[in-house]
Amino acid sequence: MPRHTLLTVFFDTSGVSCVRKHARFGQSEKAASHPAKARRQGIHPALFYSMFTLLLAGNGLLGTAFLLSPDISRLLNRQSEQVVEAYEDRIAQLRVEVDRLHSRSYAQAGDMNLQLQELAQQQQVLVEQHQLVRVLVDKAGELGIEAATLTQPGDTVLEPGDTALAPMPTASGNPDIDATAAAVTQMMDETQFAMSSIAETAIDRTDSIVSELSGLGIRLQLPAAEDGVGGPLLPAQDGADASPMVDDANAVMTALVRYKAARDGIDGAPVHMPITGNFHRSSGFGNRTDPFSGGRAFHSGLDFAAPAGSTVLSAGKGIVSFVGERSGYGKTVEVTHPNGLVTRYGHLSAYIAVEGQSVNTGTPIAKVGSTGRSTGPHLHFEVRKNDVAINPQTFLNSGKRLLAMLD
Repeated sequence: MPRHTLLTVFFDTSGVSCVRKHARFGQSEKAASHPAKARRQGIHPALFYSMFTLLLAGNGLLGTAFLLSPDISRLLNRQSEQVVEAYEDRIAQLRVEVDRLHSRSYAQAGDMNLQLQELAQQQQVLVEQHQLVRVLVDKAGELGIEAATLTQPGDTVLEPGDTALAPMPTASGNPDIDATAAAVTQMMDETQFAMSSIAETAIDRTDSIVSELSGLGIRLQLPAAEDGVGGPLLPAQDGADASPMVDDANAVMTALVRYKAARDGIDGAPVHMPITGNFHRSSGFGNRTDPFSGGRAFHSGLDFAAPAGSTVLSAGKGIVSFVGERSGYGKTVEVTHPNGLVTRYGHLSAYIAVEGQSVNTGTPIAKVGSTGRSTGPHLHFEVRKNDVAINPQTFLNSGKRLLAMLD
């Protein structure tokens, strides 16, 4: 039995079929009677060939892959290079776009800085202009000329010395250059309009005063428009022009100075009422029926009936040149005015002013009475030029028109 077993092992290493033959040859009767158990110890041919085929196919695929690996590698590398190149191109485009945006941003920032500088210069001019206008407005107010109100947007009054407008912010918080520049321009226009309105009003009133007093024979001495200027004659230089704002302000101030001189001329003219209170005109200038003789006679002034003791006022600025009695006039006061005209106040009951006294328009100089050739308490008022009586009513009418204009 042991010998037959060794032989079976030997034939198992040489071939399956031989093993089967020798196994049947050397089997015992017991083994021969169980053939099924002997067959289960081998490999089925179908499984064997299938495994062999799979192994052969795998080796073939591996060999093919090994042979084609350079081409596959090149293909994969080419695709990778294309992807990388695409990304590099996109990155380059993005860099160009970023550079363009940066350049635009820098350009815009430069433009904004330039606009802010120009705006700051305009604001400085505005403050200087406003300070000049404020002086002119105050001067005009002293002379009774009202000027336009100088305000900032939002009704904030810009006083001299105040800082200029801050740039108006947008919704994003950035300065709105255009809106602020428009506001500054508007304010500069308003200040220019204020100066123009002051100058026009002063010039118009000056012309009216000059015309009115000229009709009375009074010639006013007004400052010349270019008074108080001078300097050596030098060649003109580029970029050295004087500021138009200063020139405009000087023109306005000249107009105000001339207007003040014209107003002073009104004060010196005897165009104001010499009496106030309870009075009425009882006799006019010119020929009339004489109250004593009943015949025609020339009356050299105006009579204002008033209670005795009523105050008599100077009809204009001047110097008291006579205090005393004159024939037919009784107690008399005379005032000589700067333009050479003389006003006479007669039939007085008392004197207030003294000879040589300087008086202004409305200064009390005497009291109403009935001295001299008089029928009752009244003021006899005359205006004389070169010692010739002229109609006082003409002067008083001009005074009414001038006062209405000044109011």
